Amino acid sequence: MARVKNSDILKGYRGRLQASKKWREQEKLDKLWCLLVDLYRGKHYDDMGQSDQMVVNVSFATINVIGPSVSVNHPKITVAARKPEDQDRAIITEAVINYWWRHYGVQTEFKRAVKDFLIIGHGWIKTGYKYKKDQVDAAEGYDDEQASGQYDGTPVDDFADPKPDATVEANTVITEDRPFGERVSPHDLYVDPMGTCMNDIGWIAQRIRRSVAAVKADKRYLKAGRDKVVSGSYAKYDGENSYQKEDYRTDKAQSQGYVDVWEFYDLRRKTVCTFCDTTDENDGTFLIKPSPSPFAFGHPFVMIRNYEVPEHFYPMGDLEALEPLQRELNETRTQMLNHRKRYQRKWLFREASFDPKGRSALESDEDNTMVPVIGNEPLTDVMMPIPAIPIPPDFYQQSELIEQDIDRITGVSEYQRGGMPEVRRTATEAAMMQDAANARSADKLAIVEGFIAVIASRLIALAQEMLTGDQVVRVVGVNGGPNWLQFDREWIKGEFDFEVEAGSTQPNNESFRRQSALQMMDAMAPLIGAGVINLPKLAAHVLRDGFGISNPEMYVDPMGMAGMTPMMPPMGPEGSGGAPPGPPDGSGGPPPPTDGGGYSPQPMPPAPGMGGNIDPKTLAMLSTKVGLDTPNLG
Repeated sequence: MARVKNSDILKGYRGRLQASKKWREQEKLDKLWCLLVDLYRGKHYDDMGQSDQMVVNVSFATINVIGPSVSVNHPKITVAARKPEDQDRAIITEAVINYWWRHYGVQTEFKRAVKDFLIIGHGWIKTGYKYKKDQVDAAEGYDDEQASGQYDGTPVDDFADPKPDATVEANTVITEDRPFGERVSPHDLYVDPMGTCMNDIGWIAQRIRRSVAAVKADKRYLKAGRDKVVSGSYAKYDGENSYQKEDYRTDKAQSQGYVDVWEFYDLRRKTVCTFCDTTDENDGTFLIKPSPSPFAFGHPFVMIRNYEVPEHFYPMGDLEALEPLQRELNETRTQMLNHRKRYQRKWLFREASFDPKGRSALESDEDNTMVPVIGNEPLTDVMMPIPAIPIPPDFYQQSELIEQDIDRITGVSEYQRGGMPEVRRTATEAAMMQDAANARSADKLAIVEGFIAVIASRLIALAQEMLTGDQVVRVVGVNGGPNWLQFDREWIKGEFDFEVEAGSTQPNNESFRRQSALQMMDAMAPLIGAGVINLPKLAAHVLRDGFGISNPEMYVDPMGMAGMTPMMPPMGPEGSGGAPPGPPDGSGGPPPPTDGGGYSPQPMPPAPGMGGNIDPKTLAMLSTKVGLDTPNLG
């Protein structure tokens, strides 16, 4: 079989992109996305009219009620080993991924993608690897200060594809060696138009708009491809023409123009290549020729999908069904505003009966103004008010009906918006309504948590493949303080399952958290007497999760808490038949019998100094729920 030419491959890739562009243009998807974004930011009118235009931006309020409820906090990612031999590595991997999520700004990009997910209906995160090194001139010397990165070097390589067995020269300092996750605009990602989900697409491509000067200077690209890059070989973002936006880039010089660079992933052949739009459509020159994809998971893009639409690739967002009601609400409020403007007192008067002085006094808004009238005609014939045309009271209730429809469609209740309903309800009714409203939020929360887990798994997979040197990660020590752990690629190797702790991305409710901790203690109370509960860990959990104490180990004495567990009835010296030892008070007699004929356990007193810094309310709660002897705490 003859080998396919690169020019034919490139022509086929460009044909696929044109088919995807035509599909999106026919479905008017890009224009719809621009419309929904404008709906969120309050741009509900195409142009400024001569009359007043009222905007009640319920779309903005709805998105900013749902968004924080599912993505306001940093997630708590848990890692479980799939094989017993990877259990120790799973602990290190969990600490690494949670540290990277915070330290490398993945949370910020993730929240931007969630905003796309709510407004447009889907969002994208691109995962990759950053590898950057700075070259130090050997003639200038290489000291410890330079090794620590405190020098003014020149970056020589920023291509994110280091080899696992790469060696670093003595005069090279690696400044970046880590995975990353960044948000990608939905307008810049094109997929196979024949696919209905991410599992059945044949290719995916990202559009990257770069300046011509930057493309020509990028040494990663082939020289033959860079030489053919010219200014203006790019397409406008679909949907921009409908808003009559002027492209300022067309006025710049050729060397300062822009070009669209395409990063194309052929999922059937498992290859990736890079090319750009040029004026010659038959040009077959790649910037980077097709090569095997460096990603074990196929392509680097992770998609979060909102409301699925059968047999359609792109899902719906929360604002797509809300858009007609939003415009009706704006129109209703505008009519109400115009009616209030028209409701002004107007008068009919005989012009010949008033001279300029009298007309000026008539139009004056000063109190107790004298208005001279010319002639002897009756005053009722000189002036009379114009009757105002009343509007039915039902007209003012239309706004409330529309808002009720909006709440019904979005599933956002008045309680979630922070409002108080006009109808008073019992606590049971309010709880039932809140549970029904939380069903839809729980579905979104599950989607968001699954999205986080996929991103985390890909970041670790990239590090397992491309991490070159030793790194450090901050972990929580025994006493709650930060400890630094040094690790390399071998420490995080293995097969793991990634999950997000339920509710970790939601807002913290202090009252609910404390109530949950107290309920847990109530549930554990019957088991405390059986000796099957680890009281130090239970107390630490209550202090940490119920009362927000970051280092509860400081207040829990394992030896003192161990004394709270019941002891077995004492036995004789030989283990049976012997007389039990005397009571600990040294009186010599046996301990007082219990109702069952046995001996009552004698708990050990708490260790001195335990609980000296515990809040009095917390101390009282522990005394009631667990049974601590609070007078001995001091």
